[in-house]
Amino acid sequence: MSNVVLTLLKLGVEDLVHFDFMDPPAPETLMRALELLNYLGALDDDGVLTDIGKQMSELPVDPQLAKMLITSPDYNCSNEILTIVAMLSVPQMFIRPKESVKEADDCKARFSHIDGDHLTFLNAFHSYKQNEGSREWCYSNYINMRSMISANNVREQLGRIMQKLGLELKSTDFADRYYYTNIKQALCTGMFMQVAHKERTDTYLTVKDNQIVGLHPSCALDTKPDWVIFEEFVLTTKNYIRTVTAIEPEWLIEVAPHYYDLQIFPECEAKKALESVYRKIIKK
Repeated sequence: MSNVVLTLLKLGVEDLVHFDFMDPPAPETLMRALELLNYLGALDDDGVLTDIGKQMSELPVDPQLAKMLITSPDYNCSNEILTIVAMLSVPQMFIRPKESVKEADDCKARFSHIDGDHLTFLNAFHSYKQNEGSREWCYSNYINMRSMISANNVREQLGRIMQKLGLELKSTDFADRYYYTNIKQALCTGMFMQVAHKERTDTYLTVKDNQIVGLHPSCALDTKPDWVIFEEFVLTTKNYIRTVTAIEPEWLIEVAPHYYDLQIFPECEAKKALESVYRKIIKK
């Protein structure tokens, strides 16, 4: 819905409540979309498109992904965020046939990054390009070739739009110890509303709406970090979060102090942890 709202505002439609939708959304859905866009900085408090919002409306991806693309040059990792966004915009690339589960899992493990799924996607795409998009390579590594071709096309399209918007495509040197840190911080600029915190019970609680969740079995993480961002909330026999990456809480406060304002934060263990982070920041 937030995509639709962004497009309508770009076209000059200001009265969204009375707009003649073919299939009118529930008022709560519309309000959530406006709230999300406001938190992302796409709308000001009067509901008017900001300069960032205008840029976001030019990118044909979810607003959260668009925000990541726009802020990524500030973290010197726009090439990498571009790849990750492209990978998130196509069907799952890892194939897991029932008759070859172990082999498929072993292949996926070769690309796995210790900090989670977003960086695992990045590793897989880099390897795909290093092997020149080989059909044999995809087949032997249980990679969906169609998804990789689509991701490459999406990446090229988004890259052209970013350059048109004056967003520089650049990377931190791979040997730099902040290479992956910069990427994770850039991910937080768009995903700061999709965060879960590990409780003392060893389960995760989504921030603010307090849903008890577990890491999806497909997650690349071998450990349970205290804080994670996630792309999807999956409801099966249990509540899971999928496509997960470990982060530091300081980054959340840095990129979204308005969202992590403790005066309006619900009572939970995450709030206590954030209070401790704020105290450390003040001491610095």
